[in-house]
Amino acid sequence: MAHLKVAILISGRGSNMAALIEAVQMADFPAEVVLVMSNRSHAVGLEVARAANIPTQVIRHGDFDSREAFDAAMTEVLAAAGVRLICLAGFMRLLSTEFCQRWHDSVINIHPSLLPAFKGMHVHERMLEAGVRIAGCTVHYVRPAMDEGPILVQAAVPIAADDTADSLSARILEQEHRIYPLAVRLIAEGRARAAGGSVTLKNFELPEQRLINPPPR
Repeated sequence: MAHLKVAILISGRGSNMAALIEAVQMADFPAEVVLVMSNRSHAVGLEVARAANIPTQVIRHGDFDSREAFDAAMTEVLAAAGVRLICLAGFMRLLSTEFCQRWHDSVINIHPSLLPAFKGMHVHERMLEAGVRIAGCTVHYVRPAMDEGPILVQAAVPIAADDTADSLSARILEQEHRIYPLAVRLIAEGRARAAGGSVTLKNFELPEQRLINPPPR
């Protein structure tokens, strides 16, 4: 079976991009990263991709008069590379409706909360302010509205009594690096498929572990 051709879109350091690049280097991984694209020419993640011998492309959003024109330029490059799945990894641009329709069910994103809770920005601070006991992260298919779309994979993370936004962010990021490659694997192996507003999974087993915070005594 041919490997699924993946593109990763970044705007900054691309830590989730690095996790995906590391995953695809495994012999049994069913996908390959054929392109890393950024809207910022100085994005640190571009150097990481080049060091891994992955082709890179910079398309600066400021060079275009509209979001639609910028997205159309990205689509041209992505299509030419034969991309079948687009992974957003800290890509700080909202995608147009036209782009989402063109790449329907072919764009996924990772967000540092258990969606649909805490959409948007400043997520870690807001979770601490709300006093929730369990945080987490989500990989989901992308829709035109921010942080909307069928959920692929989630990981739960307990919040400590002395957590700060930075410490919580670091703990969640560790799980992001685990579940993003998992989500790509599920798609590439044909085990995950978007159907309406949800994702159907094949060969799915319920995890044995349960997370309660604070734990019962």
